[in-house]
Amino acid sequence: MTYRKKYQLGTNMKKADISYVGGILTEYRQSYEEGLDIKKYEALFRAVGNMQDEEAQKAVLADTLFEIIADAPMREDYPFREPSSYEEICSLRKPHALSSPKTLTTEILREKISGAWYGRICGCILGKPAEGTRFAELKKFLLDAGNYPMYRYIKRADIHYKSTIRTSCLADEMMFAPWDDDTNYIVLAQLLIEKYGRNFTSKNVLELWLETQPLSSYFTAEKTALVNYINGLQPPVSAVFRNPYREWIGAQIRGDYFGYIHPGDPEAAAELAFRDASVSHVKNGIYGEMFVAAMLAAAAVSENREDVIRGGLAQIPATSRLHASVTHLLREYEMGVSQEKVFADIHATWDDRDNYDWCHTIPNTMIVTAALLYGKGDFGKTVCMAVETGFDTDCNGATVGSVLGMMIGENGISDEWKTPVNGILETTVQGIGKAPVSEFVDKTMRHILAVNYAEKNATPFIFD
Repeated sequence: MTYRKKYQLGTNMKKADISYVGGILTEYRQSYEEGLDIKKYEALFRAVGNMQDEEAQKAVLADTLFEIIADAPMREDYPFREPSSYEEICSLRKPHALSSPKTLTTEILREKISGAWYGRICGCILGKPAEGTRFAELKKFLLDAGNYPMYRYIKRADIHYKSTIRTSCLADEMMFAPWDDDTNYIVLAQLLIEKYGRNFTSKNVLELWLETQPLSSYFTAEKTALVNYINGLQPPVSAVFRNPYREWIGAQIRGDYFGYIHPGDPEAAAELAFRDASVSHVKNGIYGEMFVAAMLAAAAVSENREDVIRGGLAQIPATSRLHASVTHLLREYEMGVSQEKVFADIHATWDDRDNYDWCHTIPNTMIVTAALLYGKGDFGKTVCMAVETGFDTDCNGATVGSVLGMMIGENGISDEWKTPVNGILETTVQGIGKAPVSEFVDKTMRHILAVNYAEKNATPFIFD
């Protein structure tokens, strides 16, 4: 079977307006780490990737390489099992029952939901100026500013020399929380539930994206998936065809809302996250979103950080690279391994100077996990730890802020973090623009209360 038949491509399929050939070396590494038996093609991938001034020929060769790997077998010695279908994912999970889950009143739950929203927004703001700055430069910058270990936002007074630190989004110059894809996606997920309910399809996700933002608002895996969908490819094929970014962090930053609306029900949160993630990601890219959504559902009813992390792990395959990496961190933490060594080991394994490593789901999930563990429940310490170590700083700050914010509630986040927000979140989502954070919280509560949990009898909390 040719790859054209495999992906049900028409002969007149439009050319994508993004470059697959530009990611051909990323494709090789992605495919090899997925376990495909393609080592014999490595030199060929590198030769094509390094071609200069021959774009037409290079594109033809890249297309041929894609055809080759589309039918490549798995290596016999590959130790992981990493399916991308929901049924197979469920079959490989290792259950975990949350210990002593809390019963929630509507008042307490609203406080937690508000904490999750503010936590994500503040964590994003903290990491936003450093997004794209690699660790060595970031550490030097923070040291020069007297802010390492990090304990506060990056401010205008910290800017003493030209660097890759972004100066257009400094906390002491903000009038509101500026738009960012890390917050836009949570707003989009809320719109998804508002428009389609909990029974939304993966196709609904892509339709909503196209309706609410221009294509230029999307990047890497998400943009590839949208182009594939425009060209007639339906999910889950939209996630696979010429998409070398299919295990990058893009899905992981989209899953929070599914956890917000399923307090105490990690499995339900993860199932919705799967439907969202599978439009653009496979394997560990999907698991990252499921893991975060499940953690947030668990965080609503548990104050035990390890319990929350294990609640997230219980919704992804125990046979996956992501599960193995997070489990390893949990063991190290329990054995008393120092924070410094844990983060040093992440840097030794993954090189943030490499775009693949910098944006891959696994190292960023490891940073999120380590920050939650070693931050000891202190909001400022936790988000700062997630940002100061580099990699995808705004994504990781936002995710740990969201999870911990859900655990401790808005009152657990001190004013020094919330002040730059001024209670307002900017988005680039059509029809939303800037809006009070309280409105997003109110709508979240309406979505939670719309479900009759008494009939479902599946969650450990009640409403007053």
